[in-house]
Amino acid sequence: MRAVIHRQYGPPDVLKLVDIPRPEPRAGEILVRVVASTVNRSDCGFRAATPAISRLFTGLSRPRRPRLGTEFSGVVAGLGEGVANFAEGDAVFGRTQDFAMGAWAEYLTVPADGAVARKPGKLTFAEAAALCDGAMLAGMYLALVDFDRQRRVLINGGSGAIGSAAVQLAKARGATVTAVCKTETVEIVRALGADRVIDYRKEDFTRISGAFDVVFDAVGKSSHGACRRLLPDGGIFMATDLGPFWQNPFLALKTALFGGRIKVYFPVPSYRAEQALQLAGLAEQGRYAPLIDRTYPLEEIVAASEYVETGEKIGNVVIAIGKQADSR
Repeated sequence: MRAVIHRQYGPPDVLKLVDIPRPEPRAGEILVRVVASTVNRSDCGFRAATPAISRLFTGLSRPRRPRLGTEFSGVVAGLGEGVANFAEGDAVFGRTQDFAMGAWAEYLTVPADGAVARKPGKLTFAEAAALCDGAMLAGMYLALVDFDRQRRVLINGGSGAIGSAAVQLAKARGATVTAVCKTETVEIVRALGADRVIDYRKEDFTRISGAFDVVFDAVGKSSHGACRRLLPDGGIFMATDLGPFWQNPFLALKTALFGGRIKVYFPVPSYRAEQALQLAGLAEQGRYAPLIDRTYPLEEIVAASEYVETGEKIGNVVIAIGKQADSR
């Protein structure tokens, strides 16, 4: 089968499309014929080993697992022993577990009880491939918010994969959402449901009047220090990146142990079947749809990665691996 590998850390051109043996499902696993995948910031970070601490998990001098790609959609092509919750021919989508990647390939094995579910019928395979990572991450952060009391939410990076998901998921929980994005995506983010959209090229959101219960920096472009004036006592600051001098996990630990005027959250990502099932339900109800920027064929994985690293992508960048990517 064709698969993308990287034998060394570095820029996008370390990615190579090669032929390798097709995997076989072990007990408790399913074999997926992959139809579509995505390129996201995490994929690029693992490829380049940034931040450097990621090498502790992926290999100090070179990648222990040369295959990349975390999100997928496709068709079940085989079952390992003991699998009863899926059948061959099922259309599925999901996200690989932890550091066991490999979705940039024609076939992939994943645990049948992992973050995988049947594909929503109203979504194409390309749309379903983009359903998980950003929305799962956004959902993990928003799960820490008590929306009965904390309804005023500001999301920095409202047109990114995580931010565009956060806008929709927060609205689904009844929040009043202010989103920050660039000029070109203001109307896109407004169409996602944001009540107010701030163009960061025209206005510094950290200087606006008014208070928020939650500030969620979904792109890691701001900081706790810059955003704290927007939050009242008991407000929440959350960010998806480590922050200046890696301060966000330390601030989260500090406020967990000693409290403080503002709560800082920096949850450790985990991906589970119930998350995939929840997203499938929201998609079927029309309450969540992944935002897709561009689609590249697998052969153009280097160009797709280069585009993601410009920081200009809108929502998700999809990789078409099979001919069915645009079909339901």
